[in-house]
Amino acid sequence: MRIITISREFGSGGRELGKRLAETLGIPCYDHEIIDMVANRYGLDKNYVSHVSEKDIRVFYPSTIGHRLMTNSSVLQQSVKIAAAQHEMIRQLALQGDCVIVGRCADVLCRDMHPLNIFVYADRLSKLQRCETRADESEHFSEKEIFRKMKQIDKERAAYRELFTEEKWGKKEFYHLCINTSGKEIKTLIPAVAAYVNIWFGQD
Repeated sequence: MRIITISREFGSGGRELGKRLAETLGIPCYDHEIIDMVANRYGLDKNYVSHVSEKDIRVFYPSTIGHRLMTNSSVLQQSVKIAAAQHEMIRQLALQGDCVIVGRCADVLCRDMHPLNIFVYADRLSKLQRCETRADESEHFSEKEIFRKMKQIDKERAAYRELFTEEKWGKKEFYHLCINTSGKEIKTLIPAVAAYVNIWFGQD
């Protein structure tokens, strides 16, 4: 069984790499589909599930007493419920067969299935250019704002991972393959990555 997980820095093109790789290998890719499945199962807003999906759940813990304590406790319970549902969904999808799973600590959650774990990264300028190219027409962020968003999202991903493992997010020793996409079109990298995948799983 070929389970491939993609962890990535924001703006590195990891999501595109995962989808293109899955297409080349002829296997499913699960990314936002996981959010849709969880939202549909529990009747939740997809944007809310997406907001919680890679955040450090500890940010929802109550910080004061009284009414705010009760309110935040409710939010915390919902966040934990979403995280648990998402983890269950990831394992169910992986158990169905060959697939690529993007983000959400899939490498940790599916460890017993012996996945190939990939980490995608890039330099700041390349990530900035990719963000600017793919931004919605209604979005008008300055470079400073984009860099701030990059830093914040990556920080949240790292903190989310810390909830489930002591293995640090982005540290090369915790992944099987690290891919630097700086200055590269993602599609040009796919043949080499697909070849690596086939060798890794013993398929020439």
